[in-house]
Amino acid sequence: MKFVMSSGGPGHVISAYHAGEVRIDGRPYTQNLILLPEQILAPWGAREFDALEPDDFAPLLELRPDLVLLGTGARHRFPDPRLYAPLIGHGIALEAMTTAAACRTYNILMGEGRRIAAALFV
Repeated sequence: MKFVMSSGGPGHVISAYHAGEVRIDGRPYTQNLILLPEQILAPWGAREFDALEPDDFAPLLELRPDLVLLGTGARHRFPDPRLYAPLIGHGIALEAMTTAAACRTYNILMGEGRRIAAALFV
C-alpha cells in the first residue's frame, strides 16, 4: 500500500507499507521499529507481539510522545494494559491498530505537527 502526503510538517514520512516492509522517506525497513517525526529507532527490541514485555515500551518513555500508535501487524490486537501502564502513568496515550492503519494515522498526525510515535511490527 502506497501513501502520499501532499503537505504537512517536517519529519519522517511513511511512503509505503507492505507486510514485512515499511518504507520511510523511500528507504525500506524490514525490522520492527519506533518512528517519530525526527527520529527512527530500528530495530526496535520487541521481536513479536506475543512476546511483548514492559521493557519494550521503555524507549517510548524516554522519547516523550503525546501518543503512541502501536502497529500490531496484519491483525488488530490489543496488548495487556499492564505492559504499557508506565506510558499511561506518564500521560502518554497508546492506540493499538494494524500496522497499515498505524502507518496511515502516523502520517496524518505527523502532518498536523503532533508529537507522535509509531511502534511498528513490520
